[in-house]
Amino acid sequence: MTDTLRKGYVPSRFGQLHYAECGTGEPVLMLHQTPRSWTEYLDVLPLVGAGHRAIAMDTLGFGASARPQGPHSIERFADAAGDLIEALGLDRFHLVGHHTGGVIAVELAARFQDRVASLLLSATPFIDEEKRRTAGERKQIDHVVPRPDGSHLLELWNRRRGFYQEGEEAALGRFMVDALTVLDRVEDGHVAVRQYEMDLRLPYVTARTLAVCAPGDHYSLPGLERFAAALGCETRVLSGGHVPVPEQLPEEFAKTVLEWAAPPEGPGGAAQPGKRLT
Repeated sequence: MTDTLRKGYVPSRFGQLHYAECGTGEPVLMLHQTPRSWTEYLDVLPLVGAGHRAIAMDTLGFGASARPQGPHSIERFADAAGDLIEALGLDRFHLVGHHTGGVIAVELAARFQDRVASLLLSATPFIDEEKRRTAGERKQIDHVVPRPDGSHLLELWNRRRGFYQEGEEAALGRFMVDALTVLDRVEDGHVAVRQYEMDLRLPYVTARTLAVCAPGDHYSLPGLERFAAALGCETRVLSGGHVPVPEQLPEEFAKTVLEWAAPPEGPGGAAQPGKRLT
């Protein structure tokens, strides 16, 4: 995989944005959850890259991408991702987002509309007025207070340990690297998600959309059907996994991406168009 993986930076209005990619052909842009980085797709990239130009970017403020001052928002994350899309010359592309990345993908799909060939949303929460109203009542997920003895490292590890199975310590280690890299703003992505006016943006999503979730993801699975009803899309529950499902089931995740990216054939052999609002 290391022989086929390419990394790079593109300029943006916020500074440089980092990405990794594999393969050639029709682009598939993948967006990670926070506080992760592109490495969430480390094992998915080469599988999707076997038939596409598979790209995984570091969200603005995370990984090796620029870290601007000021509050993060889904709109600002999407501004940066849009800059990367234009810098890489992605005229038409498939879009994949996981958790926070799925929320960013919704905003991108609402903006780019017909340029998004397909949209796959993994474990993407449905944010409506009720979710926004109660955002302040929700517990912080990854926030820890740094301590001189380093005990906060074990606290952070244990907060996420239940999402991983025995033998998946390498993936949990990658989470730790990503979280510690942005420890002072580790919750910012979650805050941005809870403030996003998703319900107002869904009518502008025109791409053919599939919403998937892992059976162990108790954060997102309970709202999957409600989210799909609001968006008017298909759903699928994967065979296993928890929050870090792209790392736990990379083969199934990649297979799902590739199947959904294959265009359905309408009458006369043409791909069926989606709706469009302006």
